[in-house]
Amino acid sequence: MQDFGTILNNQVLLVALVACVTAQVLKLILDFGKNGKVNVRVLVETGGMPSAHSALVAALAAGVGQTVGWASPDFAIALIFAIIVMYDAAGVRQAAGKQARILNQIIDEFFNEDHHFNEDRLKELLGHTPFQVIVGSILGVVISWLAEMAY
Repeated sequence: MQDFGTILNNQVLLVALVACVTAQVLKLILDFGKNGKVNVRVLVETGGMPSAHSALVAALAAGVGQTVGWASPDFAIALIFAIIVMYDAAGVRQAAGKQARILNQIIDEFFNEDHHFNEDRLKELLGHTPFQVIVGSILGVVISWLAEMAY
């Protein structure tokens, strides 16, 4: 149980989690501004503006750089990890979302009125646009720099 307390004292981890939660709350606010109603589902769904994944890993990498040093192997690992996550969010997952949209369209057109399809529609909003990833990463770095006093 002492190890759990040590984890909770990890300021870099806590700041990264704050960046992630902040991005999710911003999604809720932006969705409300766009649609005029509160949709709490956006707090747990993937995709959207800004990228919470990018905010998390950017804050993590910045926090590691601030605490351990920008020339450390730890920062190099955190940075490469962040780049992979952000690339995946904007690349692979975005492409999977486009494929899901096309497959849903094919199913809609093929199985119209008199046919039934037994499966649920595929989730189309899986990834992020490059802009959403950039905004998320900027948010994460800014939050990490604002929290520098905690380190």
